[in-house]
Amino acid sequence: MSQTLAAMAEEVLRTADGREKTALSHRHAARWQEARAAGTPPAIGHAAPPDRPARPARPDLLDPRDVPRRRPGSPEGRIAILHAIAHIELNAVDLHWDMVARFTGLDLPPGFYDDWVKAADEESKHFNLVCDRLEAMGSHYGALPAHAGMWRAAEDTAKDIMGRLAVVPMVLEARGLDVTPGMIRIFQGAKDPETVAALEVIYAEEVAHVAYGAKWFNFLCGRRGIDPTAEFHALVRRYFPGGTKAPFNEEKRAEAGMPPDFYWPLADTLPAAWS
Repeated sequence: MSQTLAAMAEEVLRTADGREKTALSHRHAARWQEARAAGTPPAIGHAAPPDRPARPARPDLLDPRDVPRRRPGSPEGRIAILHAIAHIELNAVDLHWDMVARFTGLDLPPGFYDDWVKAADEESKHFNLVCDRLEAMGSHYGALPAHAGMWRAAEDTAKDIMGRLAVVPMVLEARGLDVTPGMIRIFQGAKDPETVAALEVIYAEEVAHVAYGAKWFNFLCGRRGIDPTAEFHALVRRYFPGGTKAPFNEEKRAEAGMPPDFYWPLADTLPAAWS
């Protein structure tokens, strides 16, 4: 295998169409995983990832305040929820491949790349699951406007792996653990078992992605001899000044290796025990 892992990651980042991007992501993840299992992995290499990944012409990207709001219980509202999830999942594919490509100069263990390649592969599956449901409902990814700020966290942390780990898996993806059960209930109420099944796959696998963030954040804190909790608080305040939002899914966050003293002190509304 002559292509380096970093080059594979860059190739995904430079592919615009969502279905093509995720198909390539699956192929490269399989190549890496098969080579690792055989004991013949490619070199990690170095890449020149773009500041922003390639994107399809649609959806139109709007300021979050300008994205239309629809009633969740209506068919149009459920389509809007799925469209927003598809947009998040496509960004997650790029965020995880960017994690692979951007920090190759830091002498990281092979397991770091194993985790983020697997996460990117699973996010690719998630995007396609949600797109399949959109299409079954008579819509498609790109039919509605989407959030323009999804890549902001990557831009802000492009030179700071600790900030990237803190904000992307440990804040943004952890938020997914908080809100997904409510979305599952909406589709259960709509008698849509196919969408419920897709969301349950996403919910189960996102726990591991948050766990990868916590694992490697703690690893790097140990390498640098710094306190993980204090460092997490400082980085979130620097890169995500809006803070975290309660309520939290404390059970799933604990399962992912995030204790309450990481996120409650950053919450927009504190319980009495933390005030």
